[in-house]
Amino acid sequence: MLPAPDPHRVFDWERLGWFARAWQPSDPPFIVVNPGTPCEAFLPTAPPHSAAWAQHSERVGALDVAKRLCTLRVGGPLQGPVARGLACGALLCVYNGSPWNAMAWHGSGYPGERQRLREWWGITSREEWQSALRGLLACESHSSVWEFALSLRRTIARDFGGYVDTAYWREAAAKVIRANDAGHVVVNEDGVTKTEPRPESETEARVRGVQHLIGRIWRYEARMRADGVLPENRYVSSVDAWDLGRASKMARWGLGARFGTLQEAESAVVQAGRAAVLSYRSWQDFSAGYILGRCLHFDEEEFGDWYTDMVDAHRILMSQADSPWLTVPFQ
Repeated sequence: MLPAPDPHRVFDWERLGWFARAWQPSDPPFIVVNPGTPCEAFLPTAPPHSAAWAQHSERVGALDVAKRLCTLRVGGPLQGPVARGLACGALLCVYNGSPWNAMAWHGSGYPGERQRLREWWGITSREEWQSALRGLLACESHSSVWEFALSLRRTIARDFGGYVDTAYWREAAAKVIRANDAGHVVVNEDGVTKTEPRPESETEARVRGVQHLIGRIWRYEARMRADGVLPENRYVSSVDAWDLGRASKMARWGLGARFGTLQEAESAVVQAGRAAVLSYRSWQDFSAGYILGRCLHFDEEEFGDWYTDMVDAHRILMSQADSPWLTVPFQ
């Protein structure tokens, strides 16, 4: 049982075997578990009692990291704007086996959260954490080319009644890129500005790149339909979820690392939930956007763990009765 995060107090965790190895006869002879609560207990630690810690460590065995849904029944929001924002990070929570609604985040402990942010994000200060969080909440941390391709398809679907042929999508992308790169005159309050055309070789390279991306998106969506992530005849409207889901977690990671306060983290989580509603219609739509963004970033069309881990988490969240995706309204 851990109290709410405090700017002047941090937490760490160790496995049972650590107590057997690290505790010395000169150390305090007892460790207090859940002090000041009805569950308070005093456990002997120093030798010869450290042998008992070793025995329990062997009995427990390897750390279980199986994907599962964990929910705080007490101490975590179950409804409302904060719960919705927390649920945006539920895919990662299920993957890591951590409570999806833990707003007062301790995660893997203070050293572990600092290490996570340093190794995966290059974040070592409060300012860097704030900058990364702002970028995620503004959906600026993924490729603008992805969003160009998806927004073009949204426009075509709106104009032509829903279904978008992939060949037509590719050709439309080529026409837009060539038109934008041809150079044009812009008239605004500051006067007339003329943009010079790009070299043809550069334009054609951009066309090939976007058309290749469209093929990747189409193949991922086909696989997601086959795996039940996307309904038939539906497509991913945006990959904003890839940023917003990580923003929901980044807020909490920063809290665990003491780069931010509980109030700051909660405000960011609420913003993530509000932004998700503007981009998607349901948790299933949100999930598909997150998975596509993750795969475009990491997977290289291998359909490996970067894909399958999230599909497994998606199925858990869409099937278990106490899942936030079934209990917390999206809209």
